Amino acid sequence: MTDAHYDAVVVGGGHNGLVCGAYLAKAGRKVLLLERRAEVGGAAVTREFADGFSVSACAQWLQQLHPDVESDLKLSRHGLELAARDLDTIALAQDGAHVTIAANGVSGAALSDRDAERYARFSRQMFKFARLLARVSERRVPQLTEAGWRDRIAMLSLALGMKRLGRADMRDLLRIGLINIYDVMEEHFDNDLLKGALSLDATLGTHLGPRSPNSVISFLHRRMGEVFGYRGPALVRGGMGGLSQALAAAASACGVEIRTEVQVTSIDAAADGVSGITLAGGERIRAPIVVSNADPKTTFEILLGLANVEAGVARRVHNYRMQGNVAKLHLALDGLPDFVGLDESQLGQRLVVAPGMDAMELAFNAAKYGEYSPNPVLDISIPSLSDDSLAPAGSHVLTALVQYAPYSLKAGWETGKEAFTQLAIETLKRYAPNLRETIIASELLTPVDLEREFHLGGGHWHHGEIGLDQLLVARPFPGASRYAMPVPGLFLCGAGAHPGGGVMGLAGRNAAREIIAHKPGKSRT
Repeated sequence: MTDAHYDAVVVGGGHNGLVCGAYLAKAGRKVLLLERRAEVGGAAVTREFADGFSVSACAQWLQQLHPDVESDLKLSRHGLELAARDLDTIALAQDGAHVTIAANGVSGAALSDRDAERYARFSRQMFKFARLLARVSERRVPQLTEAGWRDRIAMLSLALGMKRLGRADMRDLLRIGLINIYDVMEEHFDNDLLKGALSLDATLGTHLGPRSPNSVISFLHRRMGEVFGYRGPALVRGGMGGLSQALAAAASACGVEIRTEVQVTSIDAAADGVSGITLAGGERIRAPIVVSNADPKTTFEILLGLANVEAGVARRVHNYRMQGNVAKLHLALDGLPDFVGLDESQLGQRLVVAPGMDAMELAFNAAKYGEYSPNPVLDISIPSLSDDSLAPAGSHVLTALVQYAPYSLKAGWETGKEAFTQLAIETLKRYAPNLRETIIASELLTPVDLEREFHLGGGHWHHGEIGLDQLLVARPFPGASRYAMPVPGLFLCGAGAHPGGGVMGLAGRNAAREIIAHKPGKSRT
């Protein structure tokens, strides 16, 4: 055992771990953050995938970072810079009759005035609903029984927020929260591309199709970014690694000690709670508080061990749903692809291939049976148009989230990877006929690759499904929804904790506040 003693050890250097460590250190705690990889950032990293070509390797867009996290940690002072923000979403049509969703409305040659008018009303209502969810996300989930004063204030704030919705909107929220995004889209719009693009935001990164329950709550969860000031996706200069570097600099400035290329093999616990962690090689570090930025299954099954928890907790961990469905495609290009009907300024926006909800549902059907979709849905970025540091002069990088690609592919990803790569490229080629001629190199990261490289259990980038049964008081599961786990001294600060996935930093900040409120934890060394 080492003589080193810390007030808190944070396991995992993803963005939430960095945020949590920074807030704890700002409050005077002695904090050690440990990261297995050579660089911090978790899924928010930039790396070179071909000679001279770099890309945001997993997380692609910045659109939910909470403004308080950004200002509290002075991230702009520590190097965070956006290359582009408030980008449009362009739903691609093979004939060039695209639909554009912008901050100020929707447009497109095939879009009716009726759809444009309805979208304005729909967007206003969804903002109200997302704002209510955002307010709940900014603090710990209130305890419904034996509530203290903080919980009573939180519940009062939630009640007032619902009251401000008005009777009609409150009734609508209660109604649509229990149905699916397919039915909601059918109620509001006629245009298939518009419905497909909006449905993509409800299903991306999940094991959901447009007709699946929980797709509406997933949609509202994503729309929280609008409440936080993002009127469209943003691109970080230098890729998403630019954000993580700024967070690491901020954490270090607050006093966090960061160690990389160290593997935590166990969270050590006794009858009275955690006592620290053990590293590969046998080094042990003492701390009364251990904060896991890993997903819930990894935290309990691998790091802590289910033998250290009650049978009911072990069962909830086992039943926690977190099977990824998204692959990540990276292309190095020696020129710009010629997307039909788009000029160069439009190529720099967010491009999506989601031809309609029925096509998306058919794509999801394949994943239900352990097969990848023969007609995948894509979320596309050409970030080098906004940030020339990512590719050599005259060249570009294209990156795309490709759905559906089930983690447990029946045929196995060893044999299915190359075929799916070519399928994704062929799908892109329908919209950019010259694409193949511009490709210098390609890379596909399957959900298995995402798990291996970024330690995302099940390849799930949200650390678990976004659904009513795995949100709020049920995230990650009942009895462990307020960051403190059922083992004294163990806390969860990653996307598997409230409020869930997305690069927003709230899980890390909220967990730190909970630790500070519950235990002074001043260092004894």
